[in-house]
Parts: sequence; C-alpha cells; structure tokens
Amino acid sequence: MNRRLRLLHAFYSSGSAVQHAFGRRIRPAGAGALLVVSLASFLTIGQPKSSVFAIFAFSLGLTIFALFWVVFRSAKLKATHQLPRYATVGEPVRFSVILENTSRRKLRAALFGQTPPDPRPSLYEFSNLAEPGEEKRNIFDRTMVFYRWQWLLSRKRGFTGGESTKPIDLDPGEKASVPMDITPARRGVIAMEGLRVLLPDPLGFFQKCKPVDTMPSRLVILPQRFRIPRFEMPGSSAFRIGGEETSNSIGTSGEFVGLREYRPGDPLRQIHWKSWAHTGRPMVKELEDTFYPRYGLVLDTFPGSPDEQVFEGIVSIAASFVVGLSGGECLLDLMFIAGDAHNVTAGRDFEKSEKLLEVLAAVHVEKTENFDLLTRTIRLHGENMTSCLIILNGWDDTRKCFLNDLLKSGILCVPLIVGTGETPPNIIGHWIDSNHISRDLLSLPTRLSAAI
Repeated sequence: MNRRLRLLHAFYSSGSAVQHAFGRRIRPAGAGALLVVSLASFLTIGQPKSSVFAIFAFSLGLTIFALFWVVFRSAKLKATHQLPRYATVGEPVRFSVILENTSRRKLRAALFGQTPPDPRPSLYEFSNLAEPGEEKRNIFDRTMVFYRWQWLLSRKRGFTGGESTKPIDLDPGEKASVPMDITPARRGVIAMEGLRVLLPDPLGFFQKCKPVDTMPSRLVILPQRFRIPRFEMPGSSAFRIGGEETSNSIGTSGEFVGLREYRPGDPLRQIHWKSWAHTGRPMVKELEDTFYPRYGLVLDTFPGSPDEQVFEGIVSIAASFVVGLSGGECLLDLMFIAGDAHNVTAGRDFEKSEKLLEVLAAVHVEKTENFDLLTRTIRLHGENMTSCLIILNGWDDTRKCFLNDLLKSGILCVPLIVGTGETPPNIIGHWIDSNHISRDLLSLPTRLSAAI
C-alpha cells in the first residue's frame, strides 16, 4: 500500500482525535480568549507598561480563573435513555434521557451531549476511495488528499445533533428528563453509550467533559427509503394458493361455499352456530381458498464496488421495495447471504414489513462471494414465488452467470443493477446509477419486466 497514504492516514486520524478532544472542552469564547492572550503576549515584548500589556494581563487572568474553575468541577450521574423503537436515516428523531444525580453535591448549569460513533475512515477506504472531482484539484491538494479525508468523515458520521439546549440544575438524588434531538446519517444499530456531561465555567470559556454512567440501550436506524412509482411485478396473474393455515389465520376472506362437520383445528370463528343447534353436531362454514402472490426480494451482499455508498444505495433500494411490495395483499421473502443463507418472510400472517427493514438495517457486505449458495436458496423457494426482484451490486461475468442460472430454472427474475456512471453494455435488467437513485427509480416502468 502507498506509504504516503499510510502516513497521511495516521496523521489525519491522530489530528481528528485531538481536534475532537479540544473542541469539546474549549468553547468559542475560550478560543477567542486564548487568541487574545497569544497576540497580546507578542505585542507586549519590550513594552511592559503599555495598554497592550494591560489587555494581556487581564485576558490571561480571566483564562487562568476559568481553567481553575473547570478543574475543580465534578459530577456523578446515572442516565437511562428513553428511545423510540426505530429511527430512519435523514429523519430527525426526539428522545429523552432520565438523569439522576448520585453525587452529594448539587449539579449546577450542566449541559449534556450524545457522542456519535467514531467517523474516521479506515486505511482501506482512505486509500481506495477518491473524493468526487478530486482530479480537478491542484497538485498540492491531490498530494495531501486532505479534502478526501474531510469528505470521508462527512460520509461516515453516524448522526448530527444530540446536544441539550438548556442548562440543568440537580439536587443530590434528584431526577430530571432531558430532551434531545438527533438526525441519523447512517443505518445500523447505534449503541447509545457515549453520553457526556459538560460542566462549563461561569465565563463560558472552557468546560469539563465527563462520561455518564448509562444503562445499556440501542437505537435501530432503518435504511433511507426512496419514493418509487406504483408498479406491478410480473407473474401477478399466477397467484399462489394461500392454503388452509394462512386462510385460517387471516380471517374469512374467501367466498362461502357450504357447510361441513367440524374437524380438529378449525377456527372457532368459522363455526355455524345455527346449524349446530339444528343438527346437534358442530358445523363449520366452508370457504373458498384464498389466493395471493408471493414475491422474492434478493439482496446481493457480495463485494462489488469499493465505494461503500453503492452498497448503502442497494440497501435503501431494497427498503423502498419492501415498503412498496408489502403494502398489498402479498407475501415477501427477503433472501441474502450473511455468513449463511437467510430468508425472512413478511406480510399476511407473517412478520410485519418493519421486521424486514430492521434486518436490512444490520446487513453488511460479505468478504467473499458465494453465488452458488444464493442460487440454491432462491431455487429452494422458487416454486412458491410468483416472481423475484434481484438487486445486484454492480455488473460482471459472475453476476451474469448467476442470473442465467436462475433464468434456466424457470424463475421469473426482475434484476436491478446498481452501480456508478453510465449503463454498462449487455446488462440483463434495469440499470440504476448510485449517484441518481431517486431519479432512476422514478423512471422505472409501472410494470416491471422480467429478464429473458
């Protein structure tokens, strides 16, 4: 790996950690005071009796006073987060934190901040991902790649916000609820463990930053969803039979066709009480079988583009179709590889669509490809599926062979290929540019065509 990039990554990573530590402890007024002290100290050289020296002495005195005040401040707290079940990328979410002062001292003018996950990119990401338009920068910027570092930091930030707005006073043993707002920037499960109490000095120059003893809690961030047009999947006319188990669990939606004697396992709500009273034997209403479509949603979790945002776009597209497909009378099977083969079903009497979104929130790229296992999984459930929506991470010969194997099995497949740039030649399915996902989804036909 490039030695220059390795050294720059170590330098920027250490610099970001130092900047974060000082940024939390030095407030804007404190930064201004330090600047005044520094400038005045140079201007007073050789002029100890000038008015500039008086400014230097006064500002230095205030700075020392604020530092000593902060050093001797302390707090001991316990906190419990009251979180919603889910949040969504890009949508603000409000929650509260229940605080208890376990110290013997009164807590005065305290602020609180929720620390997001570490956004620093890995060495692999820093070395292999280039900022859009980086080739147009001057030679110094291309050599130091500082703007690349800033761009990667902004992409990996877990959430924004998470700071209390009003100072809080707490007597010993007293409890209080503190409202907070965050806007998630990335999907996944966030462990809400980074709560800090901020103890400022009276002048507002500096503040002590101490961790708060927090009860374990987590917040599930669901993927971003895009608006998609109303569409029809192929094969919708070939409905699959629901079966007695499904029909019993969802109610009497079929047409009434007659009466028959009760059999063990029949639901009580289908008993025909008048016939039972007339014949003396328990009778039930016999209903026509209920039919409904069952769709597959296949997620390609194998390595493709080195840009992590391409895979994030794939997950968001899958989440968009989960919401779009699960809104009707159908079943939806989400299939993907995460170590082993996974198949999660939602709709009708199965899990709700939120379950699939929660699963998608935790999906990550696999280290190695295993299309053979994914093919076997789809074939295993293929007989029960009306058609299958497949979202691929790029286009290459391996994925082309994967699709051809499914088509030879007689499975109706609707491929969506996600990548960057122009549509590659000889693709099978619909191309979606990861930089224009919303635009390309809205341009999909209202009746999605199956690959042939």
